[in-house]
Amino acid sequence: MPRRSVDHAAAARAIRDFLSALGLDPSAGELAGTGDRVARAFGDELTRGYDVDPAAALRAEVIELAAPSAPGSIVALRGAPVTTTCPHHLMVAQGHATVLFEPDRRIVGVGAVAAVVDAFARRLTLQETVGEEAASCLFEALRPRWVACRLHLSHACLTARGERAHGATLDTLAVRGSPPPDVARLAGVGS
Repeated sequence: MPRRSVDHAAAARAIRDFLSALGLDPSAGELAGTGDRVARAFGDELTRGYDVDPAAALRAEVIELAAPSAPGSIVALRGAPVTTTCPHHLMVAQGHATVLFEPDRRIVGVGAVAAVVDAFARRLTLQETVGEEAASCLFEALRPRWVACRLHLSHACLTARGERAHGATLDTLAVRGSPPPDVARLAGVGS
């Protein structure tokens, strides 16, 4: 996947123009340099997932087992940090992911699982999309009996504006395959 071209100078100018449009002086006091900092934050960190092909990275880490895993064996990654940016308000949502799967003939290191979630999260995207894309990618690459991806995030667009629902979090659960009936409980939904 080719790396996208980020024009940091143009992005910094746009942020300075944005601040000016809000009636602020982007060169005064604490705002001096904000355009450059925001351009680097978005160009290098918050949208770096556009530069990653999660499926290719995951395929490179897959380990083929000689025999199928025992039915009922579950791999669980809990508490993987997640930061994503809402495409509606360009505000950050943060929290953690839980990824569960029942392997069949393929496994992968849990670091690779966390990297898949991070690659999809580091885009301008919805929380629901991150979980759906991560679950689909893992299901296709690992061919487990099932996979579930739960995201538990606090959204700045909810807590800092509008209703100001301080402390509110959003849980989403994306599932592929045929999980057990209690997959939501296993993933920690409701806890």
